[in-house]
Amino acid sequence: MVSSLALGASFAVGASALPNPTQYFAGFNNAIVSSTLGGAATCIQGTIPVAASAMNIQLNFPTPANQSVVTETIVEFLQVNTTLPEQVMGGKHNVSGTYNIGAKLCYPTSSGSPNASLIQFLTHGVGFDKSYWDFFSADYSYQNAAALVGYTTLAYDRLGIGASDHPDPIQIVQTPLEIAIGHSLVQMLRNGAVSNTKFQHVIGVGHSLGSELTNAVTAQYPKDFDAAVLTGFSVNTAGQPVFFSSLDLVIARENVPYRFPTLNNGYLISESINGNQFAFFRAQNYLPAILVAAETAKQTFTIGELFTNSMFQSVAKEFTGPIDVVDGENDLPFCQSNCLVPENKAAAVKGALYPNAKASSAVYVAPGAGHGLNLHYVAGEAYRHIFQFLKSNGF
Repeated sequence: MVSSLALGASFAVGASALPNPTQYFAGFNNAIVSSTLGGAATCIQGTIPVAASAMNIQLNFPTPANQSVVTETIVEFLQVNTTLPEQVMGGKHNVSGTYNIGAKLCYPTSSGSPNASLIQFLTHGVGFDKSYWDFFSADYSYQNAAALVGYTTLAYDRLGIGASDHPDPIQIVQTPLEIAIGHSLVQMLRNGAVSNTKFQHVIGVGHSLGSELTNAVTAQYPKDFDAAVLTGFSVNTAGQPVFFSSLDLVIARENVPYRFPTLNNGYLISESINGNQFAFFRAQNYLPAILVAAETAKQTFTIGELFTNSMFQSVAKEFTGPIDVVDGENDLPFCQSNCLVPENKAAAVKGALYPNAKASSAVYVAPGAGHGLNLHYVAGEAYRHIFQFLKSNGF
């Protein structure tokens, strides 16, 4: 297991307390001060009201009456030559509002304040919330590791997840609106609406669906991010039918009623720890207790996301910054469990989606890791690669 201190700490964890936390509460509701696992970062946590609008798809799909309907929907969605998406997708309609988005802003404890020059913007994927970036212990915490080498980070819960609002899971929680929320949050970071700090550079860092969102932002808003780090991501989606099958999606409020008692039947979740292992882990390369923790903390996925997920992957012709594609060697949904056969699937991303990205772009395949890269023993090695990539590009 990788020690957190091996990631480059040059100061004592906890060396400096936040002198006046309230001065950085700007933009947050119900803000509290916390820290990362390992204590290398001081964090402000709460919800951020985010105004956003998007052209969502009118889905001609009623709220499922029961689990049988959900299961049949997934079966038909994954069918060869399926026509189900065509049947349910109607015209576009404007969705707009102000959405409360759960967020956690973390900066190096040693600095005593956010680093205004740069912030990493962290977007999680399916099955997790923002805790994916600060999970289980310091050995796996991306936010703690980033703080050890001087980076400020903001992790947030996507709409419909964790501490964020949970609106209609069919008509509202869809790809277009999630892209718009990400864009709005980035603009808030740049203009000083969050923590009274105008961040000069924003690095987009995603995992899985969060990488798809990051990619979509670079395509639609090429000036939002100075660089993009895409983890658990490629242009090869051959493994996704197996991935979704392994999750065995079920109605969240029936599967975990004590956590999701009020969500309607359009909010789905993986059925069991076995499906969680199948989708995200690779045996012998993770601590068994972390699989248990991931199952305990598992999060929802909406029918709206299911039908609009194909809208994510975009060619970002106008994005000219560097990109870094970082995958677990045995990633299931984006590599069909082998990212190196018949070619390096991480290396194919730049040519396919980023024709004008900097030549200093990079790729890294983490040995033995599954799709949940941050939850494997090699997480620290992947983090070191990412930080070296950023530093080599002047960030």
